[in-house]
Amino acid sequence: MQIAKALGKIAVASSHQVEARPVGRAYPELSWHAVIVGWFLGVIIAASIGYASLKLGFSIEGSELAAILGFGILRGLLGRRSIVENNVTQTVASAVNGASSGMMFSVPAIFILGQGSEFDPVLLTFGCIAGAFLGIAFIIPLRKQMIDFERLTYPGGVAVATILKAPGAGIRKAVLLLAAAAVAAILHGISLGTGVDHFDLGALIGMPGYMSGVWYLSLLTLGVGFISGRGGVAFIIGGLVVYWVIAPMLDLTDAFPIAADGARITDPEALRVMLFRPVGIGMLIGGAIAGVFFAFPLIASAVRSMQDAAKSKAGISADEMPIKLLYYAIAGATVLLVFMAITSVETVGIGRGLVMGVLGTLWIWMAGIILSEAIGRTNWSPLSGMTLIAVTLLIIVVADLERGDAIVAAIMVGAATCVAMSQATDLMLDMKTGYLVGATPRMQQLGQFMGAWLGPIVVMALIFVLHEAYGMGSAELPAPQATALASTVDGILGGDVPVHKYIAGALMGALLTATQGGLGITVGLGFYLPFAIVLTYGVGTLLREITDRRKGKTWSEEVGIPIAAGFIVGEALVGVGFAAYMILGA
Repeated sequence: MQIAKALGKIAVASSHQVEARPVGRAYPELSWHAVIVGWFLGVIIAASIGYASLKLGFSIEGSELAAILGFGILRGLLGRRSIVENNVTQTVASAVNGASSGMMFSVPAIFILGQGSEFDPVLLTFGCIAGAFLGIAFIIPLRKQMIDFERLTYPGGVAVATILKAPGAGIRKAVLLLAAAAVAAILHGISLGTGVDHFDLGALIGMPGYMSGVWYLSLLTLGVGFISGRGGVAFIIGGLVVYWVIAPMLDLTDAFPIAADGARITDPEALRVMLFRPVGIGMLIGGAIAGVFFAFPLIASAVRSMQDAAKSKAGISADEMPIKLLYYAIAGATVLLVFMAITSVETVGIGRGLVMGVLGTLWIWMAGIILSEAIGRTNWSPLSGMTLIAVTLLIIVVADLERGDAIVAAIMVGAATCVAMSQATDLMLDMKTGYLVGATPRMQQLGQFMGAWLGPIVVMALIFVLHEAYGMGSAELPAPQATALASTVDGILGGDVPVHKYIAGALMGALLTATQGGLGITVGLGFYLPFAIVLTYGVGTLLREITDRRKGKTWSEEVGIPIAAGFIVGEALVGVGFAAYMILGA
């Protein structure tokens, strides 16, 4: 209650301060228009990107989407012309979406491991809200050091600032995005209604079945491929190597697996489940762990940033939220995290729950700083690796409990830490944007808090709707990152897992990541996911390369990316809506 009152006082005082400044702050910034529109857009973006991440195994940044749609509503519909107000809208919306990757990488693992009915979703939701507040509160004191003093790049934040500085272009992009969303929604609705969602081109041209020439009819997948551009090439290569190199070699050497009846197993889906997916999971795990290992220089840099900030008192500024309020937020969120750990299952107890809560809090503090440093310098965040390590540490604490209790307790606290880390990196990206457009840091920080509480509620509801309709870990929702986490937990608890395949994949993933950050994870996803998704994704990547070369990168950024983003939003919302319809109609 004290925190809420303090937040309210600061918001009111800040709004009066904004109105009182005759120079340099003539435009509204933290307003109810900005917050309400941010909530609305945040729900749409969290549902869209959350759904896409369960399909493809990775998440895309939602700030650019929020900035484009924010222009469409604030300027196009409401006639409001403040860039810094739109910046707050984008901050609130991306804060809501911050729970998306954090929870989609972790919570589905509970369902995949068969414990979906054994945990308290309300408790987990509040724990994730506590984690979100912790991540924000821990990272705010480093804003001035990392952005003002060290001037870290944060390419994603720069891209959003470019949109905000081009008001006319922002409205045009919003129109393109909404039109593309409508097209994708209609086509996906037809696909769901008819049941036609794949096209077997391979069979038409006489390809062997094991080469899997089936294409997934999905504008969402094509749109993600376009936005990723060259960054997604490794994902495509992973799939091509599996089905167009390894599978033919198995045929030539007569090395296909043998079924119980003595027949060779050549069906591509059966091969994926038996051979390729376990290796892919190993690559995800090995690539993630190696990514953390090779991030040690960034860790050292982050530690120096903390030391420098402490010496110069960089985190304490008139434009920042009061440090005392941050202490309240940290203390309150830590207590809630400890409470969640203690009450997650009856067998945890006070002592073990206290250890889990404190361990989770310390990991949030350290990992959030590391991730913010990594994304600021490289635009790549090893979030999945940090989540794997967090849950591994937590599962060790509860390893002596019954299998189900250990799974629920560790993943619940792990999900909260994952959301916290996601919020820390998201806030620093948004703060970079604010720095470039002249926003007041305090306004953005308040906006982040005002959006962060909503995300876990939306995403938790989304997870239950999608699981009831399709099932987590199914062909419709592969949830690769959560499946990798589930496999790691199963292995630690002594489950029956193909250890040799995981180890082989982990070694390959680690070696690939050693050559380039994140490479082991993206190639591993190509091994893991159905090849139909990889092929369609590849079309999007190819289209991006063609438009970059023939029309120029400006055209791709001004026209192509808004259309691709619209494809994601339109198809995802119809997919979520169809899932809700299936549940209500059952």
